[in-house]
Amino acid sequence: MPGLSLEGFVAEARRLADAAESPADCVDTIAPLMLDLLQGDRSFLREEHYRSDPDHYARNAIHISDDGRLSLFALVWNPGQWTPIHDHGTWGVVGVAQGVLEERGFIRTDGHDDRDTGIALARGGVILVGNGSVSTFVPNPDHIHKTGVSEDRQQCVSLHLYGRDMSNFHVYDRDAGTRKLIDVKHN
Repeated sequence: MPGLSLEGFVAEARRLADAAESPADCVDTIAPLMLDLLQGDRSFLREEHYRSDPDHYARNAIHISDDGRLSLFALVWNPGQWTPIHDHGTWGVVGVAQGVLEERGFIRTDGHDDRDTGIALARGGVILVGNGSVSTFVPNPDHIHKTGVSEDRQQCVSLHLYGRDMSNFHVYDRDAGTRKLIDVKHN
């Protein structure tokens, strides 16, 4: 879909998500749409979507649906900024508009995916998502990772589409073996 507008992207992502039988089907069909959005006119990204914060990565809301079933954010990462280890509790499609985003995965090895204590996490793989690239994830039951930009890289701007209003998520304390649900803010 060359020349995809923000409104067109959101409407088509909503249609595809509604038609999907599973989270995997959802990201399979929406990932190419995110690529089209990245390859098109990015004028929908306004100045406020590029806001950064010197202390932590910035979450700039682009669209949050009224019913809470989709949310799109522009995340701005300065060198050395990382999320804590976390999960989303939903599917997601991530596209990099500028720079390189690094994702470090974790695997829950305690066999009790529903507990908030006694959690054992092993390190998983690393994904480097470059400018113009798209990555996806699905809950299985959780997609646990931390994301950021290493000190030696340039600022990164990434678009994150989630299958819900991403106003909270679980944060994991690997040393303590715990997780807690936290509310997260956005600009």
